[in-house]
Amino acid sequence: MSFIAKIAEKILMSTKPAYMDSQEAVDEFLATKKDKPPKSIFKSFDFNGMEVFSFGNKSSSDKTIIFMHGGAYVNEINYQHYLYCYILARKLNAYVLAPVYPLAPKHTYEECFNLITDLYKEYAEDNIILMGDSAGGGFVLSFAQYLNTTDLAQPNNIVVFSPWVDISMANEYDSDSDPILGDVGLRQIGKSWAGDLSTADYRVSPLFGDNANLTKTLIFVGENEIFYNDILRYHENLEKSNVESRLIVGKSLFHIYPLFPIPEARDALKEIKKELM
Repeated sequence: MSFIAKIAEKILMSTKPAYMDSQEAVDEFLATKKDKPPKSIFKSFDFNGMEVFSFGNKSSSDKTIIFMHGGAYVNEINYQHYLYCYILARKLNAYVLAPVYPLAPKHTYEECFNLITDLYKEYAEDNIILMGDSAGGGFVLSFAQYLNTTDLAQPNNIVVFSPWVDISMANEYDSDSDPILGDVGLRQIGKSWAGDLSTADYRVSPLFGDNANLTKTLIFVGENEIFYNDILRYHENLEKSNVESRLIVGKSLFHIYPLFPIPEARDALKEIKKELM
């Protein structure tokens, strides 16, 4: 773990949201949360009422990335995501789309599935890559499983960072060691995102889904995040289904570490380029 990563971890620990570790705080957060439309200097367009940010030049790119942002299904896309999508577009010669999908608690997985299905259809003829971090990564994996129930083809590649693969949070977790996430808050938020669906349904928790025929998959996980064991189990599920899957573990690192300005993120980007180029 680099010195810069250690500093980042300390900063993250000091700014960890109270609602991640407190039932009272998460109940209040969900009851009072208001949607805040994102502001950005980057271009966007309207797609069926959903704002979609775009990065790169489609005509000169050789691949299209649909990037599903994280934020536990309750937080909007932010500048960390904007900048990372900008980097991806430049370094990978990609046209990157970052949809501003509807969030809990006002919305559930179902609206998001419908919108992303239509967006996916629009670019299905491209060399398409599904990518996402945290909740967005979990959504990508669920969506790939869902594609097997439709007449749509799998993407060319999947790349996910610390995917939230089990929103039921059924296992035991050490929230104290995670500078970003907490199982108490996530468990309640997961119920909100699932709506009337069971939190163990594959459409919200890909850990319990069928991975047959999934495309080549690259997964990043931090060794010190609470999702670590769940992600290991998901990777094992992929291998059992004969999916070509590669798991990269950030030693002593935290949740979605490849998206932070740390030396380890440069190494992660090299692995992505190796996977996709």
